[in-house]
Amino acid sequence: MEFPRYHKEIVSDLMAGKFILATDQKFVSLKDNTPFYEKFFKESFAFELEMKSDFAFILSYETGEQLSRDICMFFAILCYELDKDGKNFLEEIQYAEFEHEKLDEYFENSAYTELITTNNQLKNGENRRDFIRTLSRRNIVERNGDSRFTFTQAYKVFIDFANDFAKGKLATQSDEKA
Repeated sequence: MEFPRYHKEIVSDLMAGKFILATDQKFVSLKDNTPFYEKFFKESFAFELEMKSDFAFILSYETGEQLSRDICMFFAILCYELDKDGKNFLEEIQYAEFEHEKLDEYFENSAYTELITTNNQLKNGENRRDFIRTLSRRNIVERNGDSRFTFTQAYKVFIDFANDFAKGKLATQSDEKA
C-alpha cells in the first residue's frame, strides 16, 4: 500500500500531541490528503483530525490527559494578567515575544496564586520553564533562545476553547452528544 508523503512523520507527530504548523512541509501533504487522514485517524484511533488554515491536530473526546487542562489554565491566567497590565492580550499572544522573567512576574503576582501553586506545571519558575519546553515540543510555542519565546498559531485552539467555554457552547455540544 502506498501512503502519502511524510505519512510516518505526520502520524508520529500527531499521535505525540504535536500541532503540525503550516510552515512545516508535512502540513502540505496533510492538507492535500485530508480525506485520507480524516478516515485514517477516525477508523484507526477514533480521533478527529482538525485542519485549520495554519495548523492541524488530532482530537479525542475520550482522554484522561491533563496537559490540555494545564495549557488552558496557563492561557487563562496569562491573558488575565496581560489584560490587568493594560495590554491587548490577543495581540500580545499573537505578536509579542515573551521572556521567562516577565512571565514569572505575572504568575508570582497573580490574583490566582492558589490555583497556580496547586498546579505542578505552573507552580514556580523552573516548572514553568519546563512547561514552556513541553509547549515547544508540541509546536505551541517557538523558543528564541533559553529565556524568550513566541506563540505559534496553535494558541488559537486554547483561546477558542476558552471562548466557547465562556459562552456556554461546550455544555450545549455535550448535551447534543448524549
